[in-house]
Amino acid sequence: MRPDLFQAPDYYNLDELLTDEHKMVRDAAREWVKREVSPIIEDYAQKAEFPKQIIKGLADIGAFGPYIPEEYGGAGLDQISYGLIMQEIERGDSGVRSTASVQSSLVMYPIWKYGTEEQRVKYLPKLASGEFMGCFGLTEPDHGSNPGGMITNFKDKGDHYLLNGAKMWISNAPFADIAVVWAKDEAGRIHGLIVERGMEGFTTPETHNKWSLRASATGELIFDNVKVPKENLLPNKSGLGAPLGCLDSARYGIAWGAIGAAMDCYDTALRYSQERIQFDKPIGATQLQQKKLAEMITEITKAQLLTWRLGVLRNEGKATTAQISMAKRNNVDMALTIARDARQMLGGMGITGEYSIMRHMMNLESVVTYEGTHDIHLLITGMDVTGFAAFK
Repeated sequence: MRPDLFQAPDYYNLDELLTDEHKMVRDAAREWVKREVSPIIEDYAQKAEFPKQIIKGLADIGAFGPYIPEEYGGAGLDQISYGLIMQEIERGDSGVRSTASVQSSLVMYPIWKYGTEEQRVKYLPKLASGEFMGCFGLTEPDHGSNPGGMITNFKDKGDHYLLNGAKMWISNAPFADIAVVWAKDEAGRIHGLIVERGMEGFTTPETHNKWSLRASATGELIFDNVKVPKENLLPNKSGLGAPLGCLDSARYGIAWGAIGAAMDCYDTALRYSQERIQFDKPIGATQLQQKKLAEMITEITKAQLLTWRLGVLRNEGKATTAQISMAKRNNVDMALTIARDARQMLGGMGITGEYSIMRHMMNLESVVTYEGTHDIHLLITGMDVTGFAAFK
């Protein structure tokens, strides 16, 4: 593994838009990634194993529920700080960022927003510290882009609920202590339930043979007559809007995270172009390589501006679902294009684990699909500007 010499591009002096706290939070995350993630991540990706030893470090830099109030163990930070942490973690690896995103936006967020005070006190501090890890059960084998068609369901049995069904493509599932699971009641209404590891009939088989997100643990959630205590129902919001509200927060984090992956690919390609000599000069002195690099930094800068503005809107409570969709779609597509161009600039070296680019490229093939595919987000924007839902 080459030393981590990463230098973040800031072509439009965007640091001037950040507060001292923003920069302090970002820099702490950046240094932690350089110290704890970069030296090991290639080996773990090759082994297709999640490095569980970094969980405490993720908690220490505030990656678990950074915007959750301090009274529940969170850091009480704003949305831009959350985004910057996700950017720095994904600069290290998309799979590690997925672990943090799920914990923050898909587990802690619904408990904080939709749960009871007793649930908040019971779960959030342990999730913030990494003592508990969580996962989010929405996607099913036959219901991905159409989660409202889910068949996972629960029945009221008097003193408990009886949960049956299955979820798949679930990050953190193999080691999660709790799962926030979305299921239909007997009237067909969607609710969130907190399912704990150890409940009889609840299993989490791991998904193997992935070419992408290899350093992230992915699995299924199987519910075979699982008795869930009634106090584990999230009572303050139901319907499909409840899980989609969680996805808004997670997609916002992805929009920032993808910039981190793009930054790392750009920085690697730029450095390589200055060092690699062909035909008696650095390849960076040729027009075609300069074209690639100029387009990369342009697209990164546009994404930075888009996402910073979205963060301001999130802080003000004004960001819409459609605005978040646009940023997620644009930034992941941007990062994937940059990863592919950077890989070409490195030639044969670009496919090796000596550099991070191929790993980023493979990871982003999942990021462009999960939490709303590239095409679905396009149609969300289309619906927002025309008023017509083309996917129904």
